[in-house]
Amino acid sequence: MPDRDRDDDGRPRNARPRDGLGRPLPHGTPGVEPMPEDLELDPDEAVTEGQRLLDHERPFHAHEVFESVWKAASPEERDLWQGLAQLAVGVTHIARGNVTGARTVLARAHSRIRLYENDPPYGLDIAGLTTWLEHVEYEIDADRLQTPLPVPRLRLP
Repeated sequence: MPDRDRDDDGRPRNARPRDGLGRPLPHGTPGVEPMPEDLELDPDEAVTEGQRLLDHERPFHAHEVFESVWKAASPEERDLWQGLAQLAVGVTHIARGNVTGARTVLARAHSRIRLYENDPPYGLDIAGLTTWLEHVEYEIDADRLQTPLPVPRLRLP
């Protein structure tokens, strides 16, 4: 059995290239550029970068952006960033064909994101995101989800 890929500190890392949905590809296959592991963006930058990644069909990478902010967020904002990360994971699951997994994680995203309806931070369109989530959840439950999904808009126009 070959040794695991390791970083300079000896921590296990998977050096296999990945596709735009985060799925591993065979060694030597060209993949998309991964997000830096030490990514540090302020919340406004994270929303902008997350939207860019969603717009370019890279929801797995948008999830990584939101997760990086979630891990550093104040307790008052952790649900927001976790919800945004879960929204991106749900989009990833749908793109990968895992509608059941998507429904579960999108419901979690919905319950977290809607907590910010009364005072939306960072110009986020919380009402629009909850409407988008409700629509996707309804379409999944009715077994009539159309793909590709419309891209969720994170900010008010």
